[in-house]
This record gives sequence, C-alpha cells and structure tokens, in this order.
Amino acid sequence: MSLHVIVGSGPVGTATARLLAERGERVRVVTRRGAGPEHPAVERVAADAADADRLTALTEGADALYNCANPAYHRWPIDWPPLAGALLTAAERTGAVLATVSNLYGYGPVDGPMTEQTLLAATGAKGRVRNKMWAEALAAHRAGRARVTEVRGSDYLGAGAMSLPMMVLPRVLAGQRVFLPVDWDAPHTWTYIPDVARTLVVAATDARAWGRAWHVPSAPAAPMRELATRAAALAGAPAPKLTRMPYPVLWLGGLVNPFVRELRETAYQFDRPFLMDSAAAATLGVEPTPLDRSLKETVAALRR
Repeated sequence: MSLHVIVGSGPVGTATARLLAERGERVRVVTRRGAGPEHPAVERVAADAADADRLTALTEGADALYNCANPAYHRWPIDWPPLAGALLTAAERTGAVLATVSNLYGYGPVDGPMTEQTLLAATGAKGRVRNKMWAEALAAHRAGRARVTEVRGSDYLGAGAMSLPMMVLPRVLAGQRVFLPVDWDAPHTWTYIPDVARTLVVAATDARAWGRAWHVPSAPAAPMRELATRAAALAGAPAPKLTRMPYPVLWLGGLVNPFVRELRETAYQFDRPFLMDSAAAATLGVEPTPLDRSLKETVAALRR
C-alpha cells in the first residue's frame, strides 16, 4: 500500500481520502483539529500544516501530498503564502508529488471558455495569490527540486460545497425566494466534487500529469436558473423564485460582512457566461459525471 498525505478535510479533501481508502491505499489526513473521514485506512492527525518541519515529518515515505486546504475566504493573502510554502518545502524534502486543488480565479475576467492555456491574468487579490502559489511550485518542478501538478475546477456541486448552488438550492428546495447578484440565465460550468477527487488522484499518480495544470472534467455548462429548476423538479418543490440583486446592494453588504465583501472580487463570474473547457483531461482518462446524476446526488445530500 502506498501512503498518501492529504492536507485539509473539507469536501474535496474528504472525497479524496475516501476514494484512496476505498482503493486500499494508506491515507493520512492532516488538519489543525485532527478532523477527517472515519475509515480504517484513514489516519487523522492534528497538526499545523504551515509548519514545514512537522509537515515534512508527516509526509516522509508518501507517494503524494495533496493540497486540499482552504483558508478562510477573507484571509487568503495572509494564510495561503506560509501554508503553500510549507507544502512545497515538504514535497521538495520528501520527493512526494505535490498535487494542489485550485480554481479559475487566476484567469480573471475573460471572454470565451477558459482552457489550461488561458493567460493567468487575475486582477484581484485572491487570483494573484493563487497564481503566485502555482508559479513557485512550477519553478521548483522545472528546477528539478519537486514534482508538482494542479487541478482547477469551476464552482462546485456536491454536499458541503461553499458555492453558488449550495447557497441557492437549499432555499429553492424550501420554496423560498432567492435574491442574489446573479445573471440567472448566463451559461456556467459546474464541477462535481467527486470528479475533483478523481482528477486529483490521477494527476498525482500519473507522471504525464506532472509539471502542468489540468481542468477537472465537468459536464456541459448550464445556467443557474436551469440548475435550480431541475433541482426543484427532482425534489418535488415549487418552481424556483429567483431575483437578481443589483450590484450596489452587494457592495453595501460588504461594508459589514467580510465574506460578502470578498464576493465583490469574483462578481464577474456570475454576470456573464463563465465557461471552462476541460477537454485536455481526456488524456488522463477522466470523464465528468453527467449533470443529471451529480445534481440528483446533490439534492439527495441536501435533503438529508
């Protein structure tokens, strides 16, 4: 059995741990509080992953080190640099492949579908933080100091996700009106959490994936209104009541709420088509879960 070390026990970290454990691998999940899924093959360790020496000790002998961490949204510029630095240092010292879960913030506002070749031209602080992390990891890879890869997904579907669908669907299923600064009819790519985990594991264990970034295979784009309507039908709920919030209301909300304030930076993702091309991932043999299936499983999880 190979050892796989996962930093973070959020939805992606948990899905990755379960996937590896069910395949018979040894899994070590590292979080500040020792959280993680309960499974005989999963060891849960309480540690500060930003401590490079401690993380190195926990990664010794591992085939792969997975960055599934997710600092508080409004603290990315503060918390990501030391954490990313420790992860890269541990990968350099131990030889474990560093496989990082990322997103599309690094591209900034674009016209047309994003591919892995789209210029990383983020204008916001969170996108620039992500781009710096990747640039440093890639430099270490090219210098022969580490083996790295990165997988990028769009907004998540799936239990536990912190994303627009998970803000909208619970209210839709409850028959409540949803009032958000969203173009409800703009096509949008949605990424299913188990597909992130599958892509991450393949990228970490297939040498063809190292030294570059990959987009997680995702179903064809669908507007949020369509997603909400299909979810309501699956749950037997009334037709969704969706209202677009004027942007100034979001701006004012950010004056008192740090999370809402951070949403201003990425508001462009929801006022126009937001499309991700993941065709390159076919090289790795990963196929997306059909949207009907992922939505059905998401609705079932929300109802539980």
